[in-house]
Amino acid sequence: MRQPAEPDNPAPKRPTTVAVGVFDGVHRGHQALLKMMIAAAGARGLATTVVTFFPHPRVVLYGDSGRIYLTSIEDRLHLLKQMGIDEVIIYPFNRETQHLRAADFVGELVERLDMKQIWSGDFGLGYQREGTAEFLRPLGAKMGFSVHEYPVKFEIHGRQVSSSRIREGLSGGNMEDINACLGRPYRLSGTVVAGARRGRQIGFPTANLDIWEQLILPANGVYAAIATVDNRRYAAATNIGVRPTVDGHNLLVEPHLLDFSGDIYGARMTLEFVTRIRPEMKFGDLETLKSQIAADVEQVRQILL
Repeated sequence: MRQPAEPDNPAPKRPTTVAVGVFDGVHRGHQALLKMMIAAAGARGLATTVVTFFPHPRVVLYGDSGRIYLTSIEDRLHLLKQMGIDEVIIYPFNRETQHLRAADFVGELVERLDMKQIWSGDFGLGYQREGTAEFLRPLGAKMGFSVHEYPVKFEIHGRQVSSSRIREGLSGGNMEDINACLGRPYRLSGTVVAGARRGRQIGFPTANLDIWEQLILPANGVYAAIATVDNRRYAAATNIGVRPTVDGHNLLVEPHLLDFSGDIYGARMTLEFVTRIRPEMKFGDLETLKSQIAADVEQVRQILL
């Protein structure tokens, strides 16, 4: 990973094919585009680079805030590298970037990356999205790069795969559709921190995860998930919500790891969500809650083990 090079410290030039976009989620639509780019680069002996923006352009353009991301920037980098991308550049999106003209932007890519191809699923680079494919092709003829637009809309179950579809699915806890769109389970990662220990008091100890505050959480409820901690995997009955029976205020992500005992405070944990078992519910007393959690854990065991 590197930031765009400063003028007094230019990046070494390598003949490169470049994909430009946010790529939040690195879903199967993104993957289809990048696989085509990687194949084309291989045929010409070019390196592959992804230029991705952070923060999300909507933060600057429309003031979006809160939980808006499908992946942390670290996970985005990991997923792109896992696909075989040689280099990922995090391009800061700010007011200056907002007003950058398309010709200046692609000129920078040519100068700093020796760009020979530029790829996107939806060209609209630069100020007021002026950098359409039609706008860029004459520039490419002068500057030595070709323009490749991926016009195919990747569909699953008759609907286009998109970040907005995944966000919609998360709002309803539809993990099956989300995971189909991603080509992998939806993941949350965080550090295990101390909680109120109420789960331990009723016989179902949970890990309280400190999740990045801008990452989208699935809808409140109980989920069957796979937890990875210290390079070991466990089935996890995972509650997302405010625990209305005992708290009702603080939004928490709390996995109960099946067949596990030990101290993992301070450890990094990743959760992979498989399916939603039920929505969040308020119970009349702790005994009823305890009985429901026991049923939830047994259901998770049947699904995952």
